[in-house]
Amino acid sequence: MMSEAEFLAGLTGSPNDLRSVVDALRAVGQPFCLIGGLAVNHYTEPMVTLDADFAVVASHGIEDALRAVGFVVEVHPHSINAQLPGSRLRIQITVNQRYGSFPSRAVNGEVFGVPLPVASLDDLVQGKLWAATDPGRRSTKRLKDRLDLIRLCEAHPRAISLIPRHLIPEVDQLRTSL
Repeated sequence: MMSEAEFLAGLTGSPNDLRSVVDALRAVGQPFCLIGGLAVNHYTEPMVTLDADFAVVASHGIEDALRAVGFVVEVHPHSINAQLPGSRLRIQITVNQRYGSFPSRAVNGEVFGVPLPVASLDDLVQGKLWAATDPGRRSTKRLKDRLDLIRLCEAHPRAISLIPRHLIPEVDQLRTSL
């Protein structure tokens, strides 16, 4: 049987990119946690994604640490994007302050065989709400964020109370069925 790490390597084309980015973030010493679709997979049945999103308290030293282990890095006003040559896994490290407290509430998790801090359920829901209601995001991304919120609510009914009424009809249906 294929291990989780082998499965990820088959998807991305690189055997250690997720572990490499986590090791680089740990080496910098800045608190961080996984957010986004891979974090949702920690709490629900997994769905395939080629994005690995992280929140950090501060970005100092991250760019150099990623480059030191072979990542190609692009720095933007609110994120650091990175990718290993030959890999399809896209790394986005969010340096937006509204995510800055997420690492302090993160839980220990494991994704594709890599132990790492994962955003708490409440923080993950909040982050997905911000993304799902951001008019600047592509509509397909916002729909995926809504789907992630529905998946989280199905797997963890207590998350339903974190979603504003009438925002997502499927969550409202879950509300009435419980």
